[in-house]
Amino acid sequence: MVHRLVTVERHLMDQERLFPEATGEFSSLMSDIAIAGKVVSREVNKAGLVEILGLTGYENVQGESVQKLDEYADQVFVQSLIRSGHICIMATEEREYAVHVPEGFKIGKYALTVDPLDGSSNIDANVSIGTIFGIHRKISPGIDGSEEDYLQPGWKLAAAGYIIYGSSTMMVYTTGNGVHAFTLDPSIGEFLLCNEDVKMPVKGRIYSCNEGNYRFWSEGTKKYIDYLKEMDPASDRPYTARYIGSLVADFHRNLLFGGIFLYPVDKKNPRKPRGKLRLLYEAQPLAMIAVEAGGAAIDGLVDILDIVPEELHQRVPLIIGSKYDVELYRSFIKKYDT
Repeated sequence: MVHRLVTVERHLMDQERLFPEATGEFSSLMSDIAIAGKVVSREVNKAGLVEILGLTGYENVQGESVQKLDEYADQVFVQSLIRSGHICIMATEEREYAVHVPEGFKIGKYALTVDPLDGSSNIDANVSIGTIFGIHRKISPGIDGSEEDYLQPGWKLAAAGYIIYGSSTMMVYTTGNGVHAFTLDPSIGEFLLCNEDVKMPVKGRIYSCNEGNYRFWSEGTKKYIDYLKEMDPASDRPYTARYIGSLVADFHRNLLFGGIFLYPVDKKNPRKPRGKLRLLYEAQPLAMIAVEAGGAAIDGLVDILDIVPEELHQRVPLIIGSKYDVELYRSFIKKYDT
């Protein structure tokens, strides 16, 4: 039996028909993102063969060592999208300042934020890594884009998604009308629909966190993790610990099977006073996906989608996953930390 094959481009066109006022610009932007993802996927899969693995020898704006593939992925996404005519401004995790559309090129209606290669510290170990992106509508006056366009709360996102480079390459996205997943078929070079309207289980049995930071956590976080590890067959405890250390991979697993990912604030660690993960490049887009799939995302107390960004590289704590598990964590924070 031959099933109907739906590419990501075809799916976007079908979604676009739900909005009579649509011009096609958004679908074209998403198609360009998919193409850039295919290029990065190709390089990730042959990285060891072309000696592209390893460090460049310098640090990014976050103070982290930049992998060669980090640099390559950043260049691919910027060069593929900044001149596409669909965006007004673009910001990436690898660059200190936002990237403006070059003079002479069309300025579009969308502001793009992207983490070109999340989890890149795992590249040499052949662990799944990915690209995370968020798309805001242009709200600034005038023709050019400005920081006003990307410093918007997550609930205003027009779309969000990620591309995971693992045993297969998958693209997951939402425009606020369900979460949809596509798998790249390398034989034809197309992302094909594999899971439409993904729903995250309301409650999971997996927790994902770096317990090496346990001594830095607040009392509420410690109590919550201890609670999950207690034996209680009546309530599906203890939970199973699964931590890859690649945010996209950890989130993708929990999106499909349920569970919770935690990177809480390290109150006693002066290096991470505001959390580790980036609001615009990681927390916001994944929060939109989680909420659209029936899950939740908070910084401990506040919903991630309600946080108004103050700066381009702002960091936040992130607790994201199944709705029951996230709300239970919030109750521990309210009880022990406030």
